[in-house]
Amino acid sequence: MRKLVFLAVLGCSSIVFAQKKSKVLVTIDGEKTTISDFKRIYEKNLDAIDNEEAKDVEKNLDLFINYKLKVRDAYAIKLDTLTSYVKEMETYRNQLSAPYMQDSAFINKLVKDAYFRTKYEVKAKHILITTPKIPSPKDTLEAYQKIIKIRDRIVKGESFEEVAVEVSEDPSARDDQKSGRSGNSGNLGYFSAFKMVYPFEAAAYTTKIGEVSDPFRTSFGYHILQVDSLRQSKGEVEVAHILINDTSSKGEELANEVYKKLESDEQFGALARQYSSDVGTKSKGGKLRQFGTGMMVKPFEDAAFSLEKEGEYSKPFQTRFGWHIVQLVKKHPIAPFSEMESELKNKVRSGDRAQLSQKAVINKLKKKYSIVENEDAKEIFNRSDLKSISKDSLQSIILSINEKKITQEQFLNYLKNVRNVAIFQSFEDFKDAEILTYYKDNLEKTEPEFAYTLQEYEDGLLLFELMQQKIWEKSSKDTLGLKNFFDTNIKQYQPTELDKIKGEVMNDYQNFLDKNWISDLRRKSVIEVNKRQLKKLIKFYKSNE
Repeated sequence: MRKLVFLAVLGCSSIVFAQKKSKVLVTIDGEKTTISDFKRIYEKNLDAIDNEEAKDVEKNLDLFINYKLKVRDAYAIKLDTLTSYVKEMETYRNQLSAPYMQDSAFINKLVKDAYFRTKYEVKAKHILITTPKIPSPKDTLEAYQKIIKIRDRIVKGESFEEVAVEVSEDPSARDDQKSGRSGNSGNLGYFSAFKMVYPFEAAAYTTKIGEVSDPFRTSFGYHILQVDSLRQSKGEVEVAHILINDTSSKGEELANEVYKKLESDEQFGALARQYSSDVGTKSKGGKLRQFGTGMMVKPFEDAAFSLEKEGEYSKPFQTRFGWHIVQLVKKHPIAPFSEMESELKNKVRSGDRAQLSQKAVINKLKKKYSIVENEDAKEIFNRSDLKSISKDSLQSIILSINEKKITQEQFLNYLKNVRNVAIFQSFEDFKDAEILTYYKDNLEKTEPEFAYTLQEYEDGLLLFELMQQKIWEKSSKDTLGLKNFFDTNIKQYQPTELDKIKGEVMNDYQNFLDKNWISDLRRKSVIEVNKRQLKKLIKFYKSNE
């Protein structure tokens, strides 16, 4: 708990001052600290200080110097090399760098788009031409040319649905003779945000009603779609149901019998527990998780969304699973953007949209960095006997990102963890990953806020470790030192038995150790304060009170 509190103080949000060349405020053994460095620490603590006296600039500068001296002491005894410290810093650095791997403006746009698509549902039909799991450029080109020809047929007047039945490689488009399932002729019904893979969703919402989209690619292959309509979202519903998983006349008879019991004011939940065949919900009175459109078979969805009042129930109806009776528990309309923003942002960052945001960052970096590919070095990866090639033969530079040189061997190591991806695509993915890694490794040089925050955490964590050693552990283990301190200062304590006031004495003893430690550090160090700049600083804060 002590550690968390300590680091929380250091991690408060800060005010960044734009200063081209900040003047030196204090020098410790030749190490210079600027006014802006001090301001950064001082101002982030102002909001937490109620006592006006505690806001005194000179007093805070003294505390700042003490802090710097302690951190210097921690580095001097190489606490930064401790395994525990290195691991914790690595974890924190990864957490801190994560937002920089996303384009925040792009994320915000995706969130707003997602909200619009949550508010509206689109009805569309599609045709799919699949590609192999590991498509070659030839496979990709053939699939693309095929979908282009199909689109031309529809644009020239052929029925989308008839063409879908004829050529779509989505099995759901045609009747299945074995199962007796009817084909959908490419019709997908209504859907909204996050219900389809993102490229498909994006195409559906950006294609005008009645028009046929340009071909687009997903992980399944190439698609075209036609938008039939757009409507306001029905939101989500929470229902309970009773399932009689018998599609025969006997199932219908039982469903009607249960319905009559409902009409006679018997409780829905009790009847669900008695008659429902859905083992997953019957013990809960038939209650299902809330759902939106496109998540249930259409007859079930239609029945659920047609109910208006809580507690209202449907007449028995049939799906391929059997006979159902549905009761409305609660309707969940689409909430305002302000209420959904956080949830949508999490969905965007954790779903396939996050890759788009990261790609946006990579594309910006590609324009900024000097990136050179060695085509000759890439040729070796067209060989079928890669495993037999010695490491010594794989040391040519295959990729350069500014000053960073990446060898063939590094690309080969990357390939060992890749499955079902063509070599040419793997190299593009590898290049993107290396660009992002280079950016991440150099964040301290390019992102001042990141560098400041990381340094503060590093220093804070080191100081915690040092305080643990010099103050907290020492005071708890040094029973003789604690006793001597108590005996020396016994007049200020009541009662005078150490065991009865040990906590109070321990706190005073720790303060005593800390003061002595600081005095020793100050005595050994050369500290120079720029008095002129200090006076200006004091004047600045007084004028802003």
